[in-house]
Amino acid sequence: MRTSKFGLPAIWLAASVCALAATTPMLPLKQVHAGMKGIGRTVFSGTKIENFDVEILGVLENIGPKQSLILGRLSGGPLEKTGVMQGMSGSPVYIDGKLVGAVAMAFQFAKEPIAGIRPIEEMLESAPVRRPAVRASLQDRSLTERLPKRENTPDRPVDIATPLSLTGFTPGTVEQFAPALKAIGLEPRQGVSGGRTAKPLPASPPEPGSMISIQLINGDLAMGADGTVTHVDGNRLYAFGHRFLAVGETELPFTNASVITLLPNLSTSAKISASGAFLGTMTGDFSAAVTGELGRKPRMAPVRIGVKGAERDTTYRMEMVQDRILSPLLLQMMCYSVLDSTERTVGTSSVRVKGSIRFDKVAEPIAINNMYSGDFNTPLVASLGTALPIAYALQNTLDPLRIEAVDLTIEVGLDRRQFNIEQVWTTQKEVHPGEPLDIHVLMTGDGDREIVRELRYDVPVGSEAGTLNITVADGPTTNVGEGKAYNVSQPRPADEIISVLNTLRGSTLGFVRIWKSSAGYSLDGRDLPDPPPSVGLLMSKTPGATPNPGRGSTIAELKFDAGDATISGAKTITVEVKEPQQQ
Repeated sequence: MRTSKFGLPAIWLAASVCALAATTPMLPLKQVHAGMKGIGRTVFSGTKIENFDVEILGVLENIGPKQSLILGRLSGGPLEKTGVMQGMSGSPVYIDGKLVGAVAMAFQFAKEPIAGIRPIEEMLESAPVRRPAVRASLQDRSLTERLPKRENTPDRPVDIATPLSLTGFTPGTVEQFAPALKAIGLEPRQGVSGGRTAKPLPASPPEPGSMISIQLINGDLAMGADGTVTHVDGNRLYAFGHRFLAVGETELPFTNASVITLLPNLSTSAKISASGAFLGTMTGDFSAAVTGELGRKPRMAPVRIGVKGAERDTTYRMEMVQDRILSPLLLQMMCYSVLDSTERTVGTSSVRVKGSIRFDKVAEPIAINNMYSGDFNTPLVASLGTALPIAYALQNTLDPLRIEAVDLTIEVGLDRRQFNIEQVWTTQKEVHPGEPLDIHVLMTGDGDREIVRELRYDVPVGSEAGTLNITVADGPTTNVGEGKAYNVSQPRPADEIISVLNTLRGSTLGFVRIWKSSAGYSLDGRDLPDPPPSVGLLMSKTPGATPNPGRGSTIAELKFDAGDATISGAKTITVEVKEPQQQ
């Protein structure tokens, strides 16, 4: 007999879900009123779907743009003890056998299990909604700051937080990222839930009230987000009753799940669960629901991270979801965890990251080769610096990109390999066209170490008289000085984005930039120095073009290193170019 993609007889599966959808009448919101009694369905233990009682308290109109909320008092089973739990999001509510909506919201620190029920009409209508584009910047301090934040208002209902299990991740990773994850509506738990069941769960078709787990990472590290199925219509599935992360159209694989136990808590109780067999892919993450397709296989991104530590070498292999917003965050968390599990995150350390990120539509991969050094939590800086180029590539291209592979090797040292640019000087204050200009750079490091680099610049014959600026800086500072690729107002071709990323200067080199002051503009991270008057007039009226009078035009660039170490700091000096000497 032919089987489905997740191991069930295809004919029996189709008959099961179609029969279920055909017997699911719905009760419109306009017919719901206070005093009505109904039942909800969810899992309290294992995979058994159980009923709980619901009393309708009323309807809150227009709590959001074209959104209403049904208030209900829940009772029965363990709810008197636990209240509304994390993991209940999506639990369907029926009145007289008709589907009303899904348990989706709750009140913080409530003494009674009073829940907000998302009307089923809003869940079914959520699919066409698209979230506005998110543009990444290489100056972002967090990969979650552009995601919608979860409200934390005690006197009004808020989305029930989604339990997020991190299996194989270190406790330090959970502690480091927990504040940012909680702000966007996730409740991270390290090694408590999300692991596989001891006895594999059968891949039975999900029903309203079934527990599911969205799998973001699989492999040596795993991450899953738990919720409940609200409605199944053919091969379409609706769950949660609220957004997951509001990333819009996406591909997130999901499995069935088994509840191991319930964890009562004075703040918010939660289900502790374990993921099971693959069921399908979530294709939409919108404000009122998460929607998916049964049996659809997602395309995952393979990730290999090798760590060469001071004491041992380790290799981690994972798969992560393909999503322009989630993938960079997941990569950052994986990099941080492998460093945290291998080396210390507190104290002096140096981290060098090498490797590549390949995409399906671009021949040129992103080349990763950078070094980070410091006294406190260097792995956090290194993990963010490694993930930002992926965020920039995925979120700023005209066409969607898919990651073909991430291959990284991380080398860790327990000393601070960093030199600071301390002093810059030249052998002369004045120079004539055609003459050499000797530039000296003094760098200092730990233990009173000093390095002096001498560079020569030949002033071209025919150079105009005037002030010559000499800026000596580290790679990242030089990138900022040129405005290279840091902000993009409009999406650009993928090959152009990746080409720009590969020209960014790293932290292990210093750069001597020789430039002259001139009027200019910046547009989409590109410099337009000293434009003709007609072009300058046009740029002054172009949206996104910003005047750039202080940056000037680069005449030449020299580079130097400090050995196997990072370079930090910046200094600027000037020399005068005089008129050619009369013979």
